[in-house]
Amino acid sequence: MREWVPVSTSAKGRLALAAVRAFGAHSFDAVSVADLAAEANVTTGALYHHFGSKLALYEFVRRDVEQRLIDRMEGAASTLAAPESIGAVLGIGFDFAVRMSFQRILGEPPAAAEGDALVDLLDALVSPAAPPLGRLLAAAWRAAVLATCDGGDVDAARAALLTLHVRTENS
Repeated sequence: MREWVPVSTSAKGRLALAAVRAFGAHSFDAVSVADLAAEANVTTGALYHHFGSKLALYEFVRRDVEQRLIDRMEGAASTLAAPESIGAVLGIGFDFAVRMSFQRILGEPPAAAEGDALVDLLDALVSPAAPPLGRLLAAAWRAAVLATCDGGDVDAARAALLTLHVRTENS
């Protein structure tokens, strides 16, 4: 599993790093183009040159961060026996999001036009006979991750998420 490493120390790489930090900690609307540019030590023009818009930069880093999450969760799922693997997979993804301070960027669902890789993964892990379960687990996972923002109790959020998982297995 790879750690997040910028492509380079170029303006584009610095913008990507600044965006990962900013969007991991704050909602999309709370982050300004000026803040991103200042954090990356570039002009706002550089952001528009490399990404076209704040939204495009957000989507760029979100896809990368989300892929890192999915890689970890798929790796965990491939080494564990189902159905026990679902709880471990949810926990591994939760721990990654919190450890890397990616709660906001991963806690918010992707834009409607994009696919939802988390739902797709969870759908594949749960019984094909219960497709809504993957979507419900993804929503619960995102809610637990967002509950840790701004000083939220990480242990309580993790425990709540895993309690929900236990109930789905015993149903």
